[in-house]
Amino acid sequence: MSQIEISQIIEQIKEEIEVDANGQAKASIRATARLAGVDHAAIINHLQSGELKPTKLAQSIIIQGFETGELREWRTAGIPDTAIAIILEYYAYDAGRYCTLQARLVCRSFNTIGIRAWIQDKLGWTKPVTDNKTGMTEIQLLAALAQHLAEQEQHLLQQQQQQTEILHRLKAVEVEQDRVNTPCGHKYSVVGFANLQGLEISVKEAGTKGRKASALCRKQGIEIERIHDPRFGKVGLYPESVLIEVFSTGQN
Repeated sequence: MSQIEISQIIEQIKEEIEVDANGQAKASIRATARLAGVDHAAIINHLQSGELKPTKLAQSIIIQGFETGELREWRTAGIPDTAIAIILEYYAYDAGRYCTLQARLVCRSFNTIGIRAWIQDKLGWTKPVTDNKTGMTEIQLLAALAQHLAEQEQHLLQQQQQQTEILHRLKAVEVEQDRVNTPCGHKYSVVGFANLQGLEISVKEAGTKGRKASALCRKQGIEIERIHDPRFGKVGLYPESVLIEVFSTGQN
């Protein structure tokens, strides 16, 4: 998953987060699940386990000072930002086979400023400015960094595409150079050379010309390559110059 995709997910869940006048934020279970890259039902099960047999995730949340009864209320009231951070960290590193790469990438994205600062930014909440200080806030710096990373990723994709096109062109040049530098030209099977010349040839004729081409190659000390053909089994590959001589004789 890329920074571009994370930005898309953030925009999709923007309507399911809120922040109060004191800057404390919360998000719905579905929004939290989207950030973690898991099904929302999984998070509901963890929260509901708090009053009975708390799961590892529920225990981690309770240890941070939350009451077990609060966990059940989050289904309708929303999950506090500090608990969201715990949930993301759990699915990033502590959920075993249920860990997701998305949760890990989201954790890395928000580690520098925290989930609360991100939610504040998405909801337009701003901290009162004191001492007439100006400059970019932490969330603005993160946003600028995320934009820069997205641009870098797009630039890298363009470079990879350009490199692929260049490699294709170089390959075509190499093939042409090989054709020019090889005195006897490219190698073909008898049937392949006939098709290249627009000639029809029977199996019997192909066999006869193949034997003649083999004889010429042996006479000239040219090694005969063999390839698999689904119709004839193993067939020989002969230099273009040899095949031209065989076909120009007009003899079968």
